[in-house]
Amino acid sequence: MAAIGADNPNPTETRLHASCVAYGPAGLLILGPSGSGKSSLALRLMALGAGLVADDQVCIRRDPSGALIATAPSALKGLIEARGVGLLDAENVAATSLSLIADMGTVETDRLPPRRFRSILGRDLPLVHKSETETFPAALLQYLKGARRS
Repeated sequence: MAAIGADNPNPTETRLHASCVAYGPAGLLILGPSGSGKSSLALRLMALGAGLVADDQVCIRRDPSGALIATAPSALKGLIEARGVGLLDAENVAATSLSLIADMGTVETDRLPPRRFRSILGRDLPLVHKSETETFPAALLQYLKGARRS
């Protein structure tokens, strides 16, 4: 899989069609094609205590320490789309350090999947595929709180 931002003329920042939430200091980047459930997952995670960083577009920059920092474009701060309801106001988390990526475009078929990673701006982040279980949002929050065992 191609690295995200690899073709960017400025290798320290990129803008993605994605959503992003934060739980404490950890950020989750939610990727996938249009209609794959990015905003729906973000809303479920917000209902469980996560904060909205960005919906629809996410700006990502690599800071001097190598951390990937996600923010919302100014025009989209504090807004999230709820399909069938409309645009909703939400408290905005100004920025978060990305810790995990969820790919909503690929469904997980393994009960205990292998460790996967995706590179963004030269940094590898853990990657999970969409799970069709009802516990997927809770499992993602637990991943952000702790770590995944081998």
